[in-house]
Amino acid sequence: MISDWDDAYANADHIPGAADYPDRWAKAAAAFRAAHRRAELDIAYGDGARRRLDLFHPDGTARGLAVFVHGGYWKAFDKSRWSHLAAGAVARGWAVCLPSYTLAPDARIAEITADIGDAIACAAARVAGPIRLAGHSAGGHLVSRMVCTDSPLPEPVQQRVAHVLSISGVHDLRPLLRTAMNATLRMDAEEARSESPALLVPRTGTRLTAWVGADERPEFLRQNDLLANIWTGLGADTWAVHDVGRHHFDVIAGLEQDGAALTGAFLGDD
Repeated sequence: MISDWDDAYANADHIPGAADYPDRWAKAAAAFRAAHRRAELDIAYGDGARRRLDLFHPDGTARGLAVFVHGGYWKAFDKSRWSHLAAGAVARGWAVCLPSYTLAPDARIAEITADIGDAIACAAARVAGPIRLAGHSAGGHLVSRMVCTDSPLPEPVQQRVAHVLSISGVHDLRPLLRTAMNATLRMDAEEARSESPALLVPRTGTRLTAWVGADERPEFLRQNDLLANIWTGLGADTWAVHDVGRHHFDVIAGLEQDGAALTGAFLGDD
């Protein structure tokens, strides 16, 4: 039984050198942007300073669109820290979209879900072909929401989504009602239910990989396996992966490499 829900979600408190990761991500992302010539930066997908996306194109015609949605508990970070995570998919011939989105407390989680739907639709209008979605932590929640039956995506875009990769995703939001961070998220019980993928129905034909670091907090292991388990019973094709030796902050590192298993899972290994 969990008695301290704040500790259950406190990743940084349990990762050695956690404070160094944000700067490392920012430097790696800036280096990737500087080296990548085929990039469209700060594309507006709606009103508001944070409703912007970056789109990194491969050499030649893209095989399709791969989208990565960052985490930060819906209240931190933006697209600029994660550009380097496009490297693996771009090397394999995919155009990669990284959106920012309005953060809590300026937006409720349902509004952030709508932001991501708008961002994906905007990028999908620029890049033809199949769509792959990936997200980390809160981003894992957001990409999973895109393939629920109440998805904010336009129907033609929904039909193009061939695979979702939720990395260390939070899929049942109700425990967060017991955390201090909910003062910023401003969730009530109704929104926690209506925005939890584990309590919703996946679209017919959904393919989902729930991927988590084997060394993550027990609550993230539970959240990971929960969605794969429930959605299997609702007709989705699901896989649950525990990445040995990885924790919440380094579990995403494989996306930088075109030959990494995580990149293969992102792109469906096709």
